[in-house]
Parts: sequence; C-alpha cells; structure tokens
Amino acid sequence: MDELTGLPEWEADSVPLAPRARAAARARLLEAIDHETRHSARSGLSRRLVLRGAFIGVAAAAAGVTVALTRDGDDASTPNLTTLSAAQLLRKAADTTRADRGRLPIPRDDQYFYTRTYIERTYRKGGRRRTWTDESWMSVDGSKPSSRQEYGKVHHDPPLGPHEVASPPTVYSELKKWPTDPDELLALFRRDMPDSPLRDMTTFSDVCLLMEGPRVMPPGLQSAAFEALAEIRGVRIDKDEVDVLGRHGIAVSQPGSQFAFLFDRDTYAYLGTRVRGGFTTKVVDGEWRKTNVYDETRSLQQIAVVDRIGQRP
Repeated sequence: MDELTGLPEWEADSVPLAPRARAAARARLLEAIDHETRHSARSGLSRRLVLRGAFIGVAAAAAGVTVALTRDGDDASTPNLTTLSAAQLLRKAADTTRADRGRLPIPRDDQYFYTRTYIERTYRKGGRRRTWTDESWMSVDGSKPSSRQEYGKVHHDPPLGPHEVASPPTVYSELKKWPTDPDELLALFRRDMPDSPLRDMTTFSDVCLLMEGPRVMPPGLQSAAFEALAEIRGVRIDKDEVDVLGRHGIAVSQPGSQFAFLFDRDTYAYLGTRVRGGFTTKVVDGEWRKTNVYDETRSLQQIAVVDRIGQRP
C-alpha cells in the first residue's frame, strides 16, 4: 500500500476530515516522511515502520487524538503505536493521581500546607517573559492566619470566619466535604445550568480554577476532577506543550475556555495548567478585545505539611 493512500483508508473508519484539515494532514505527512526517512538511516528502523509511525502521527493529530509510543512486551525493537482521545487521557491521569496520593501525610487541623508554585508568563507581542516562584502556608482548617504569594506579592490572610468559604475552597477542611464521585462532582460544578456549550466551557474553566492556586487536594478529589472533565463535550488534545520547568507534555483543553491542563507524555502525571489571558480590553472594529495578551503555565511543584508559617520541608 502506498503511504499517501493510507490517509483515505484510515479516514473511512474514523471521523471524516474537513478539506482544510485533510490538506494540512497530507502536507505534514510528506514533511514527516522526509524527516523520518532520513532519521531511519541513522536509527536502523525499517522504512515501513518509520512511515507507518509518521502516517499515524499526522492522521491522529488531524483528528484530535494523541499518539502514545509503547513497546511490544520486552522487545525494545518492536514499537506499538496506540492512540488516545482526550477523555481516555484524562482517565489515565486520574489513575496516576490515585496511585500517587500516598506521598502526602494526612494533616492535623492545626497544621499548615506548604506549597511552592512555579509560574512563567510569556507575552505574545514582543515575547517578553516573566517568572515567579510563589510560596504559601495555608492553614489546614482555616482557623489560623495564612500566608500566600500571588505573582511574588505576599498576602497575609486572617483566620476564616464561620461562614467565610471561597468557591472553589482553598481550605483543606472545606475541600474534604466535596464529592469524590465524578458524576456528583460534575453535577456540583454544573450547578443546574441548562445544557449548552456555555455550560461545558464554564464547567471546564471552573475545574481549572479548582486546580490553580495554593490548595491541596484531599484523597480522591483530584482524580474525580479529571474523570469529571472526561465527560465534558468537546475536550480535546492540543499540540505538544512545555511547562515552566521545561517538561514536554500534552495539553487538554476545551473550545472557548482560556484554560488547559498539562500532563506528562509518558506517565500521564498532572504537570500543571496553562492559561491564555490579557490585562485590559479595547474596542477594535466595534468589538472588545484583550491587549497585553499572554500565555502562562503554572506548576504546583512541592507540597508538604508543616507546623508553622515560614517553616520549609
């Protein structure tokens, strides 16, 4: 079979490609074939295997899925190509999160969560880049003062009053009250909103807001959030993303939302979030548009339980 004729054969068993997407996929396939054929001479892979990998990678990108390269048993010379949808990737991320939760001890109410978050913001106009390392000490039950940083600025938060609960909460004792069943959590985020694309976009953004900031997830909540996201229509896989620490990952986004989640390509571990934003708006051709537009990645890199503000692990 000629590799270029494989595109219509593959398309026959999947979602049809729009003409523009089809043309783009074909162009990318030709480019990938040229690159991978030259690479195969150095790596020793057969031309057939290289072209098959290039074809599947380009076709999958056009259809909104990602290609994961795995090995066939213990034989490192026989790669096996599989495709994952955004929903499947989110469920794998949920499984990884569950397996990783044993590292953090269950805190006492009188203790603090210490978090260190790395942030990088790149402005689209001019490419100017800024970075921050934010440290925070959050009272576990909210009964003590907390200290948190946002973009380098320190905020001293007083103890919470009896009815002072942020949405989504930052206090661990409040987050423990949230459901860890994905369907119940999804219903909580949707808040009885009517079924519409706006509901999907708002729900996706709200889950991203839950994951941002100096908050620590009780066991089961983060994995439930990923499984809830998998049920939202329109979730998709973006191109390769690089986070603030230089790690290459996969982004999962939703049309209309300015947020995205970043996951490790191999382990599906949660790396952080990406946001596209801007500071002010101005009227252009009768429409309000953002200026000073930027791309920002955020990674909650270190979490620990400590006894007082200022203590580090």
